[in-house]
Amino acid sequence: MQLYNNLSAEERAKLIEEAGKDRLTISFYQYAKIGNPEIFRNHLFIHWNELDVLGRIYVAHEGINAQLSVPADNFHAFKAHLDSISFLENVRLNIAVEQDNFSFLKLKVKVRKKILADGLNDATFDVTNKGEHVNAAKFNELIEDPNTVLVDMRNHYESEIGHFKNAITPDVDTFRDSLSIIEEDLKEHKEDKNLVMYCTGGIRCEKASAYYKHKGFKNVFQLEGGIINYVRQVEENALENKFIGKNFVFDERRAERISDDVIARCHQCGKPCDTHVNCANEACHLLFIQCEECAEKMNNCCSTDCMDIIALPYEEQKALRKGKGVSNLIFKKGRSEVLKFKE
Repeated sequence: MQLYNNLSAEERAKLIEEAGKDRLTISFYQYAKIGNPEIFRNHLFIHWNELDVLGRIYVAHEGINAQLSVPADNFHAFKAHLDSISFLENVRLNIAVEQDNFSFLKLKVKVRKKILADGLNDATFDVTNKGEHVNAAKFNELIEDPNTVLVDMRNHYESEIGHFKNAITPDVDTFRDSLSIIEEDLKEHKEDKNLVMYCTGGIRCEKASAYYKHKGFKNVFQLEGGIINYVRQVEENALENKFIGKNFVFDERRAERISDDVIARCHQCGKPCDTHVNCANEACHLLFIQCEECAEKMNNCCSTDCMDIIALPYEEQKALRKGKGVSNLIFKKGRSEVLKFKE
């Protein structure tokens, strides 16, 4: 029984191109008590592999967090399978604003200790005592209230290219870093302000809202379905869009264009730009913002050192990175010392 991918990303991309069929990029999450995540993981892989589902899915005792791509023709079969699982019946599915048939090229279903790396001890507070979920219309109303503090629960490299107007955007590398910083910065307003939070699809706010209520914040709200669902509701209900720029996403697309505003700059020359790339040197792979001119000048690299490395024969490049893993430093982005332009 196959419980692994038997095609490379390149082979899968070729098959998708040859098929010529549209795919849907979808994300969802659900907190639930899963007794045996390993068995559940295998169950999902077997069924979703048959439906040609591709993506990155995390399963843990506390639930599931999924970002995936499914052929449009198989969507109803995929939805039927979700509904056959008691705690996933009618789960909210966030369908991407901008579709790309190549958003995911492998099916990865992994068992983790947690579906979100939040660094919290869930046993110390009631994770079910969450903030109030609000739709796009209510969210727009709340963030215009002078008694509201709007907080972006994402990381610096996400908010840099796009965020809601007047939002607090913590300068952090990880979600866990933001929790204590926000609590400290807003400690004087636990009772007299509305704490309104948002993230990409809602999962970070789901845990953060319960944490802040535990910490004494009285009026806690979270954007239902995150930015992805907000944009869809804005379009369907002709609401004012208060998000500026791009929404960062964790797949091959890297971002969805939400408004025409370009609020970021190239990390190499400072020109207005909001295109994320990874350094062409596989031993580096640094995630940063690069304009077309710098991409041509730097041969898609973040530094002259990396340019020198990719100019070497492939076997020499491979030998240089042997035994060395790419760490989370790839997300340093504008903080990296190799980049000339930093905010």
